[in-house]
Amino acid sequence: MYAVRPKFTFIFILLIILFFIYQLASDTWINLAFFPAFALYEPWTFITSIFLHADFFHLFFNLFALFFFGIYLERIIGNSSFATLFIVSGIVGNLGYLLTASNPFIPAIGASGAIYGIIGTLAVIAPSLLVYIYGFIPIPMALAAVIWALIDIAGLFMPTGVAHGAHLGGMVIGLLYGAYLRVKVRLTRV
Repeated sequence: MYAVRPKFTFIFILLIILFFIYQLASDTWINLAFFPAFALYEPWTFITSIFLHADFFHLFFNLFALFFFGIYLERIIGNSSFATLFIVSGIVGNLGYLLTASNPFIPAIGASGAIYGIIGTLAVIAPSLLVYIYGFIPIPMALAAVIWALIDIAGLFMPTGVAHGAHLGGMVIGLLYGAYLRVKVRLTRV
């Protein structure tokens, strides 16, 4: 089950920290943020915005989730599959934001879409994995994913400054990839 050592989890954490230091040092980071209005003219922002974060708390919570969920999943699916899932979930998360943003001139930044891809995959391939909400309430990963998805669906109808569409876009990729892995495992056992 645990075939590889996590590598990309740590690489992504390091990149995110380096991007955050860059954000603190220069205002030019805004050129790397994802603006729906400019998406077709600045396609690199579908990726670069994944590594930017709004403030220390945004950074901390995303790195916390990436560390724990990422290490667990990367050991199961392998390094290259994990890296691909992370980037594709982040890109599709930005597409989700593009489709749901109320103002195309408000940027989306953060790794949440990519992390929701990890969560979605884990919800399918390890649904009973216990997640501790608020550090002490144990719930299965599948239930946690459903709760987080419902919060984001509700958030689409309430302006909160959170890119709920990005979360949901990443989650969809994770669920689809998790379903693919379950079918693949089932077929290899036959």
